[in-house]
Amino acid sequence: MNRRSFLGAAVASAALPMPAFAQSERARVMTFVPHANLTSLDPVWTSALVTSNHGYYVFDTLYGVDSRLRPHPQMAEGHSVSDDGLIWLIRLRDGLRFHDGEPVRARDCAASLRRWAARDTFGRTLADAVDAWEAADDRTVRIKLKRPFPLLIDAIGKPGSNIAFMMPERLAATDPNSQITEMVGSGPYRFVAGEYASGNRVVYEKFAGYVPRQEQPNWTAGGKVAHFDRILWQIIPDPATAAAALQAGEIDWWDQVLPDLAPALRRNRNIVLGDGNPAGHVAIMRFNHLQPPFNNRRLRQALMRAVNQADYMATVTANDPSAYRVCHSFFPCGTPYGTPPSPNPMAERPSIEQLRQLIRESGYAGEKIVILSPTDFATIAPFGQITNALLRQLGMNVELIETDWGAMLQRRTNRGPVESGGWSMFHVWWTGETLVNPAMNAVMRGQGAQGWAGWYESARMEELNVRWLREPTEDGRAGIVAEMQALAFEDVPSVPIGQFSIRTAYRRTLTGMVEGPAPYPWGVRRV
Repeated sequence: MNRRSFLGAAVASAALPMPAFAQSERARVMTFVPHANLTSLDPVWTSALVTSNHGYYVFDTLYGVDSRLRPHPQMAEGHSVSDDGLIWLIRLRDGLRFHDGEPVRARDCAASLRRWAARDTFGRTLADAVDAWEAADDRTVRIKLKRPFPLLIDAIGKPGSNIAFMMPERLAATDPNSQITEMVGSGPYRFVAGEYASGNRVVYEKFAGYVPRQEQPNWTAGGKVAHFDRILWQIIPDPATAAAALQAGEIDWWDQVLPDLAPALRRNRNIVLGDGNPAGHVAIMRFNHLQPPFNNRRLRQALMRAVNQADYMATVTANDPSAYRVCHSFFPCGTPYGTPPSPNPMAERPSIEQLRQLIRESGYAGEKIVILSPTDFATIAPFGQITNALLRQLGMNVELIETDWGAMLQRRTNRGPVESGGWSMFHVWWTGETLVNPAMNAVMRGQGAQGWAGWYESARMEELNVRWLREPTEDGRAGIVAEMQALAFEDVPSVPIGQFSIRTAYRRTLTGMVEGPAPYPWGVRRV
């Protein structure tokens, strides 16, 4: 069977629980191809972007943010703060219901915030200041603090993983380290569990009980109006197959377009090529700090100096210099904190012989290095191959483990040695808006066992973060961030490997797209 006939069969069988769509039914259904397979449904348990995107369909948040990252009430009607800054009262708006018909109550939101705060980087920082998450009454969430936390609303409203989605109390009571599989939210779309098939399709239906806000949508703020009766996520791992399906009209929207396929799509007058995430994507090499050999800071430093960002960026931008930038910063370049340190240890790349000498001087003794890499994630998969080749050139003992994205996410939770199914390093990218300030920036925070996979621990980094949160002036905050950058380039919790953009593409019959860091389902309709 050739690829085109396979695609037709796959789309038809996955999209429809019935033999075929009537034309009127087709108008009420949108078919979307996500950038990766949806293997985990719990957007609090994992930071995977595809799961966060799924979360926007099913769940809602107390606050959303606009394109300038300013928080606005979403499920909330508003809030008040006591004079001493220690009591926050968040009032829920009328008409909020979960997909099972139950009203959204303050105790659901308190439990959801508690669980989210145990998993999220910014959330854990907030949780350290929280004395109690509770309900004052059915419509009022009360947060009691041990000390003032002025950025509380910014934390619970931020758009990046992990997101403070509201769930029923019975689900939010789940151990934060265990996945929730029952999807009951209060968002604009309802997850259709009976039609979910990982690796094939995900189906959502419009939730008739959702009452959107009246404001215009702007990123995750404003009115989230669902115009389609059903949205089908069709999983198509092969980019060429996805591009062909879009051109043939078999799908409506392709989340992320590979740059070498963009010219053909641009020539098709029936397709619109959008800018995708305006905040860009920051690619990261992440180490396991618990196990040899990358519990060795000097080895991490040597490997950081071996990285040539242009090598990595060329593979995911078709070597288009306008689609990426070399960015020696733990914050996105082009944002207030996105500047390299001085001196910059990544500015000059030593020769291979000099790098081999640095590796020998680090004490590396040939320990096995396992690189995890997802074969079905086109904008991440090449990174593992580049690092594998680089480490082999440097004479290191390396094994590249290529699996699907879901298997990689599962394996990276293993904190044991490589001999027991553990790992040494992986690559990933974060959307730019998730890394713009220290409190949110998981790739450099030093939260140890409670932090992001890799489990870098630094009391000094956490002290600097607390100082940043409490500093009243922007000049003072900028000075603290400079100290954090310097420490990150010394300790090397991760290695920034470049900043790039990814296009999105959709049929011209769609309109109303809400631009932002995720492919939001609200506002979009068929004309």
